[in-house]
Amino acid sequence: MNEGKKTVFGYMPDGVPVEEVLLTDGAISCGIITYGGALRSLTVPDRNGQPVDVALGFDTLEAYLAQDKYIGAIIGRYANRIGGSRFALDGKEYPLRSNDGANHLHGGPEGFDKQVWRIRAQTRNSVTLSLNSPDGQEGYPGTLDVTATYTLADRALEIVYQAKSSRTTLCNLTSHAYFNLSGHGSGSIESHQFRLSASRYTPADENLIPTGAIESVKGTPMDLRQLQPLGAREYDHNWVIDGWNSALVPAALAWSPDTGIYMETLTTLPGIQFYTGNFLDGCPEGKGGAAYGRHGAFCLETQYFPDSPNHSRFPSAVLQVGEIYESKTAYYFDTEFKTG
Repeated sequence: MNEGKKTVFGYMPDGVPVEEVLLTDGAISCGIITYGGALRSLTVPDRNGQPVDVALGFDTLEAYLAQDKYIGAIIGRYANRIGGSRFALDGKEYPLRSNDGANHLHGGPEGFDKQVWRIRAQTRNSVTLSLNSPDGQEGYPGTLDVTATYTLADRALEIVYQAKSSRTTLCNLTSHAYFNLSGHGSGSIESHQFRLSASRYTPADENLIPTGAIESVKGTPMDLRQLQPLGAREYDHNWVIDGWNSALVPAALAWSPDTGIYMETLTTLPGIQFYTGNFLDGCPEGKGGAAYGRHGAFCLETQYFPDSPNHSRFPSAVLQVGEIYESKTAYYFDTEFKTG
């Protein structure tokens, strides 16, 4: 078996080592660190065949520990927000730790993004990371055993998530990778163009908690069904992916006219959070001294809908005992996307 390159990236305050794995497949390569299971780099060729690192990341573990933007990390147990930091399951209410005002965000203050994952298996173009989340962590019931497998193949980065629990619980895993297709340190993404394969979205209140409605994007700024420049607009919303049936379907497309790089996002999940880096200010210095500021990158977080356990109309993120949670997201890269 041809293993990928593995190095020590740094040490946690308690001395636990954090490793980095470099994966390669043809002209595409990426770096994954075990802290937060984070995507640290992702290099793809531009229209001239020159390598461009399109993922935000840091050169030191200390910067990862200092930042609060979830840069590159795997998010769990529950991606996005749960309103009021509570949910009911099988007639019992579970309070969660609050870390977004009165609400619970991205698994809580000590979510999966703050954990050191273990390398379970590794090849030249793939790595499987594992994590054990004990019963009661951040308020969630059940011991949850999780794996996340990153694979580079056929011009794509694929992430497959699996989990099983000792008790009925919630499970909603995603990647909080930040992308800039002009290069991770190139500044604003305003020139990027985007398209979302979504004719509906979930409106939210001022705290970004869904109201429970599912509404049409037609005639609203949420209508991104045609490829269009971002410009000065900013988003942090969940869209309902058209044609969702638990198979891998197209969800979004992003394109940089600067490099010619486009990225198509496909997923087996019902929702996608399009986030335009509205709160990136205050990041530590990025790789190679890059400055990461507001609108310096975008995220496409595939997910169950925010606050789904508190809205019966939303697809369920409940994981029953004996069941296996599995989802897949793929980011496919190419150049010279034909806009017309």
